[in-house]
Amino acid sequence: MKSQEIMSYKTILTALLVCCTSFIYAESIESPNRQLKLDFYIESGIPYYSLSFKGETVIGKSRLGFEMMNVPSMKDEFSLRNAHVSSFDDTWEPVWGEVKEIRNRYNELEVLLEQGNPKREVIVRFRLYDDGMGFRYEFPKQKDLSYFTIAEELTEFNLGKDYKAFWIRGDYDTNEYSYTTSQLSEIAEKIKDATEAIPAQSPTKELAVQTPLMLKGDSIYINIHEAALKDYPAMVLKLDDKNFVLSSLLTPDPLGGKGRLQTSSQTPWRTILVSDKAADLLASKTILNLNEPNKIKNTNWIKPMKYVGVWWEMFVPNGKNWAYADTTNIKLDSINYRQLKPTGKHAATTENVKKYIDFAAKNGFDGVLVEGWNIGWEDWFGHMKEYVFDFVTPYPDFNVNELQQYAADKGVKLIMHHETSASVPNYEQHMDTAYQFMKKHGYDALKSGYVGKIIPYGEHHYGQTMVNHYLKAIEKAADQEIMVNAHEPVRPTGMHRTYPNYLAAESARGTEYEALEYINPDHQTILPFTRLMGGPMDYTPGIFQTDLSYYDPTVKKRVNTTLAKQLALYVTMYSPLQMAADLPENYERFPDAFQFIKDVAVDWDDTRILEAEPGDFITIARKAKGTNDWYVGSISDENKRRSEISFDFLDDGKDYIATIYADGPNADYEKNPQSYTIKKYRVNNKSKLNQPVARSGGYAISIKEAKSSREIKNLKRL
Repeated sequence: MKSQEIMSYKTILTALLVCCTSFIYAESIESPNRQLKLDFYIESGIPYYSLSFKGETVIGKSRLGFEMMNVPSMKDEFSLRNAHVSSFDDTWEPVWGEVKEIRNRYNELEVLLEQGNPKREVIVRFRLYDDGMGFRYEFPKQKDLSYFTIAEELTEFNLGKDYKAFWIRGDYDTNEYSYTTSQLSEIAEKIKDATEAIPAQSPTKELAVQTPLMLKGDSIYINIHEAALKDYPAMVLKLDDKNFVLSSLLTPDPLGGKGRLQTSSQTPWRTILVSDKAADLLASKTILNLNEPNKIKNTNWIKPMKYVGVWWEMFVPNGKNWAYADTTNIKLDSINYRQLKPTGKHAATTENVKKYIDFAAKNGFDGVLVEGWNIGWEDWFGHMKEYVFDFVTPYPDFNVNELQQYAADKGVKLIMHHETSASVPNYEQHMDTAYQFMKKHGYDALKSGYVGKIIPYGEHHYGQTMVNHYLKAIEKAADQEIMVNAHEPVRPTGMHRTYPNYLAAESARGTEYEALEYINPDHQTILPFTRLMGGPMDYTPGIFQTDLSYYDPTVKKRVNTTLAKQLALYVTMYSPLQMAADLPENYERFPDAFQFIKDVAVDWDDTRILEAEPGDFITIARKAKGTNDWYVGSISDENKRRSEISFDFLDDGKDYIATIYADGPNADYEKNPQSYTIKKYRVNNKSKLNQPVARSGGYAISIKEAKSSREIKNLKRL
């Protein structure tokens, strides 16, 4: 489909605007399907917007504007200088993703506001899609405004109703809280219990929640987030729980500023997705469309991948460790590790990594992640230490050159690990050298980490400085043709469209918390509606040995899912970078179930949301890139259920072989998590499935087109 731009201009006479001081109707636009309507207006010099869906108000009268620190505030005394309405319709192909093509169709309203004497200008740009909207502020270059510091963005989201919310508390440093499901009116009483102890947290003083925020009302679903976050602090949402108004609360810098800008700049898009079907929100590409197109010209080196790694064995009871020696007070420029006695618990040894390389090669995995290979882990956390890692010096028991050759001979890529311990000046000082070291030794993918309080002191993980740092790391990695998987960064906002080497991120409570603390059974049914709205998550699924007392009878922790649900996560928790996170020996105990992880794709031509209800269940079907193979994943919360789906996404007139990996009849995430069944059926696009699902259970289906009648001769038709 070719780009189209249909423009119409509406000139508003300045003289009339000056005369009308109490109320000025400015403009309204509708979405292309005419189900959403945006109204923009100015009342008593204050700009407002509202949004309706199918004639019902979704966002009531909500103000716009800014408090400023070093210049007069831009919150009132506005007049409308002009308005410009346009439409856009285009289709683009992502480098990787959930679908082969993405349609970018919207109607746009651009309003130029004028304020004060001397006159200052700001543009508010609204884009209305069929499933939601985005809007942002733009500061054009002008005579009487150049440099300014924001004290607070005044953007409101006036909900006007007490919606059910799926939320984590507002924090400037972490998104790794457990989700709470409650009415908005109940958040104040629940916020204390929802504030768990997490390394490097900075809860907001105000009553606030994080974005993406998922809301559910009577036959309506709303999601609030932001898109294209760069050179600006991340936003949390302050809650007025009496009037049900959310307002922007930006992450401050050490001096209290909330964005230091100059003209010829813009804010991120504020996004509101709306539908009467939860599945529509999971299928939405609006946040992605609001980001700039791909900036990397040659993308042939960007490859979605499945990997295994030296990781989970450091989390299980009586496991191994990142550190080589049992010592503290490490100074990298003076220590000689060869003079220290090793603990014997170090995981990243040449011998151990070779076992993972062998396992990856045997089972068709693309890469092996190795954590704890480099010196400095003995006192890496909790000391606010600036020179903590150099990212190029291995421990004595890790032979870089030998492993490079060994992996290459096996056709496997090693994945680099850069834990920064949140010491940003140190990482930026070593970044170029570290990336060059990677390329020299055959690493083209990187997992970075930012555990701890940010150095420079007083900065936050989600402040403007760190937002710029994360992007700088991605850009520099792209220059060296390196793919990035960032842990503990600001939560994604669709920037992987612009920088497709940004494969995945963490930015939420992932599988490691199954060993560190706990994860609720409904967690994975909420994440796709919240954290994953902004981009893929490196959730690290695939834990088969879910009862951790297996390693130590005194440990009473468990991974709160069935084994079958762990398989389904490879489909429901979208990422082009998927880890088989368990120990190789645990997969060898269940080779028939492990087959699904070996088979499942990581890049897709099509995605269908078959069932979805936030906090309850999700069922998704995906078509593997460049093939006619489909994979289905279905997960549930702590309740048993029956999943009823149709196979109408399959091609008409063709037969397929469906291998269904499901919870066993007596499966239960607490009592019998490893009970599963594997059955094969003959299916076509008229087939239907009625599948029981255990508590915190699920099922996964591999669907392959039948090549001959002989393959399906003895299979039961579903």
